[in-house]
Amino acid sequence: MRLSAAINSFKSSNLISWKTTGKLQQTLAGCIELSGKTLHSGKVSKVKIWPGFAGEGRYFEFHSNLIPASIDFVRESLLCTTLCKDGYKIRTVEHLLSALEAKGIDNCRIQIQSLDSEDTEVEVPFFDGSANAWVEAIEQVGRKEALDRCGNNVEKLAPHLSEPFYVSRNDSFMVAFPASKVHISCGIDFPKVPAIGCQWFSSAALDDSYEKHIACSRTFCIYEEVQCELISSFLVEHMCSMGLIKGGSLDNAIVCSATKGWLNPPLRFPDEPCRHKVLDLIGDLSLFARSGSQGFPMARVISFKGGHSLNADFVRRLSGITVQET
Repeated sequence: MRLSAAINSFKSSNLISWKTTGKLQQTLAGCIELSGKTLHSGKVSKVKIWPGFAGEGRYFEFHSNLIPASIDFVRESLLCTTLCKDGYKIRTVEHLLSALEAKGIDNCRIQIQSLDSEDTEVEVPFFDGSANAWVEAIEQVGRKEALDRCGNNVEKLAPHLSEPFYVSRNDSFMVAFPASKVHISCGIDFPKVPAIGCQWFSSAALDDSYEKHIACSRTFCIYEEVQCELISSFLVEHMCSMGLIKGGSLDNAIVCSATKGWLNPPLRFPDEPCRHKVLDLIGDLSLFARSGSQGFPMARVISFKGGHSLNADFVRRLSGITVQET
């Protein structure tokens, strides 16, 4: 595909211009198949990731329904990022998408199924609460140049900011500045939880540092905030009644108490919670990708006290969708 044709086929807000990365779009060199317990429903799901055609991007297949990994299909949900189309929902997509974006897998078909064939909702397996399992699987099969359905390669484009902009929710914000490379600075602040406190972490994120410094950081929760009851696993009664964190355990999250500190040490990094926020951010911003392009904008992105809802607002603003700030 000619570069000019590829650029002209993209539509976005005035904040973005699409430029070549000097690279060709990539896909997996083989098939990945992983299964595991999910975080919210506690059920087991199975994922097969197949090589994809150039120009078709990343998309999920659930009960023969195709759901693109796009901000257009993101629905508001607690504690995770959820894609929804035609009554079918796929939850907790952020860790898998983070690994695919960071490892340069631009096109793939993500086939997912629950053990219950009647389910209209399914979750991506949660594993240890990080993106490690996905990164290791991608490394094992490798990647290759993606070809379109006519056998042609396709230029990989990346979104570039034309001016600074920001989104905010209450005391949380995200701001982005034009830059020639991706750079992320993320801050969190838990003044009532001394073991976490205020942390900042910065990274180029989409280079080789992702696998070593970001992918292995795990989901965290505050014991008192979710009113956990530790037995052999932590359960949250009101969340379980909503179908949330039924599969949570001390094996797939790090839990911190305001008074007792970390309940299941050791941490992989002193600032592991902040690093995990970067992992989630990469996955959520990958939802800006179109037709096999890079999703994360070429920008310096600064996030403070962010989460999935704020991340989604950011991508919607990039896409030219009006976002109401609170």
